[in-house]
Amino acid sequence: MKLKKNIAVSESGFVFDPNSGDSFSMNPVGAEILNLLKQEKDFDKIHDTMTKKYDVPSGEFDKYFLDFIQTLKQFNLMENDD
Repeated sequence: MKLKKNIAVSESGFVFDPNSGDSFSMNPVGAEILNLLKQEKDFDKIHDTMTKKYDVPSGEFDKYFLDFIQTLKQFNLMENDD
């Protein structure tokens, strides 16, 4: 589960894909998760970081995280799983 290396993510949540020219806006939580993905943090590290920081139940985070990853895949922002 890796974000493509050439995807640019600003602190304000602006995301740019230079391959397609597409740009997206993320809320602060989405931008934070994208930055963790850019740092190649694994699911467990992202899960621990976000559930502690935002005091969200584990199962609830898992559901929303997987939905978020699916959306990133739909927009071709993730590396292909091998």
